[in-house]
Amino acid sequence: MYAEKMPEFDTVETSNGVLKDEIIRFLQSNGLGIDDDVEQFVIARAGKELIACAGLAGNTLKCIAVHIEWRGTSLGLQLIREAEYLANQNGDHHLFLLTCPDNVKSFRGCGFYPLATLENKATLMENTPVGIHRYCKKLRADYFIPADNIGGIVMNANPFTLGHQFLIEQASRACHWLHVFVVEENLSQFSFNDRIAMVRDGVKHLVNVTVHPGSRYIISRGTFPGYFLKEKQVVNDVYSAIDLIIFRRYIAPSLGITHRFVGTEPYCKVTAQYNQAMHHWLEDEFVIPSNAITVHEIDRKTDANNYPISASAVRSLLNKNKLSVARNMVPESTMPYLHNWLRANHHDLPEPHLAGNLMSISVGH
Repeated sequence: MYAEKMPEFDTVETSNGVLKDEIIRFLQSNGLGIDDDVEQFVIARAGKELIACAGLAGNTLKCIAVHIEWRGTSLGLQLIREAEYLANQNGDHHLFLLTCPDNVKSFRGCGFYPLATLENKATLMENTPVGIHRYCKKLRADYFIPADNIGGIVMNANPFTLGHQFLIEQASRACHWLHVFVVEENLSQFSFNDRIAMVRDGVKHLVNVTVHPGSRYIISRGTFPGYFLKEKQVVNDVYSAIDLIIFRRYIAPSLGITHRFVGTEPYCKVTAQYNQAMHHWLEDEFVIPSNAITVHEIDRKTDANNYPISASAVRSLLNKNKLSVARNMVPESTMPYLHNWLRANHHDLPEPHLAGNLMSISVGH
C-alpha cells in the first residue's frame, strides 16, 4: 500500500534531461503540462516510483502534482514545505504559487493565501496574508497625491529610450500626477538598478512624475511569467489577466490611479496582447468589483526613417557594437549606461573619444 511507504524527496534541475522527461510524463498523467520557465523541481518517490513534484520558477511554485493514491495524505504539505525550503536556500522567501481554483483550500492549509483568481482557470497565491496589503499601504502612505487625474505606466526600460521618454512626457501632460513603475525582475539585458536609474535620469525635467520599483506584484515572474518568455513566443491570457487584476484591485486604488498609459506595440506579440488585455481587465466595469481605469495607447515615437523606436532595436545595435547608431534612439542621460554595458561585456568601443564623458553613472536608488 502506498501509505506504508515513506516518501523520499530530492531536487532535480530541469537541465537534467532524463529526469525532466520523467517529470513531464508524470505531470501529463495528472492532466498538467510543464512551464518553460521552471528551473528546478522538488520530487518525491516511494521506492523508485515518482509520486509528487513541485516546480520552482524563481520565487513561484507551479507544476504541482501528487499521485492520486497519495492525495488526502500529508504528502502535499510535505512537498510544499520542501519546495519552500529550496526557494529559501535560493534566497527567495516571499513566494507565489499558481494553481487551479479547486486547489485553493488545500494550499491555504500550506500557508498560502489567494491574491487573484481568473474564473475557473487559475489562482495566484502568496505565502503571507498581508503581503499585498502591506505593500499598498506603504505606497499610499509614501506616494499618494490627492488629485482627480492620476496616471500610471509600467515599463521595463531595457534600456530607456526616447520612446519611453516620449510616452512619459505625453502622459505627464495629460495627468495631474503620473506614477511610473519599472519592472523589478532581473531577467533583462540591463540590471534593475541600471534600468530604474535610467528612467529617473530621463524624467528629471518632469515635476509631476514619481518613479517606483515595480515590486513582485507588477509584471514579475509570479504575476506574469509569459512576459519573460516572449522570445519563445509564449503567450498566455491567464498570466496577463492575473497581473492586471492585481493592478486594478490593489495597486491603482492605493495611489488613486484612474488612467493607464501604454505605447502602441508593432513588434512584440506578447506586449501587444498585453496591451489588448488592458482594455478588458482595466476598463470593463463588470469584470472586477473595483473602479475602472481608462487605458490610453499612445503612438510610438519614430526615428528619422519613420520606424518606431524600440528598446529591442537598441539592444540589437549594442550587440552589434553599433553605439553610434544606438545613441540616436536614446536620451543623452541613457548613454553612460550603454557605454558601461559595452565595457562590461568586453566589446571594443567604436567611439573611444566618448570615454572621457561617459565613465561615470549614477546608481539606481
